[in-house]
Amino acid sequence: MDMIFDLLIQLIGIYKWMLIIYILLSWFPNMRDSQVGTILGKLCEPFLEPFRKIIPPIGMMDLSPLAAFLVLSFAPNGLRVIQNLIF
Repeated sequence: MDMIFDLLIQLIGIYKWMLIIYILLSWFPNMRDSQVGTILGKLCEPFLEPFRKIIPPIGMMDLSPLAAFLVLSFAPNGLRVIQNLIF
């Protein structure tokens, strides 16, 4: 069972890097339209969408990825708490 939680924590880490790369792609013109940008968009946008509904953009800045990244940063701690409650 520990192996499953360790795998989930590693997957969250990988997803955080995907999200960072996807956010950085928005800084470069037409990079989100590339093949990598399209794939990352399909993987990251469903996670970002609920945050965009809660946090409106401020001017031209979209702060929803910051909130999503914070949630992903706290997720491993939540998994460890659940793991400790189970065992």
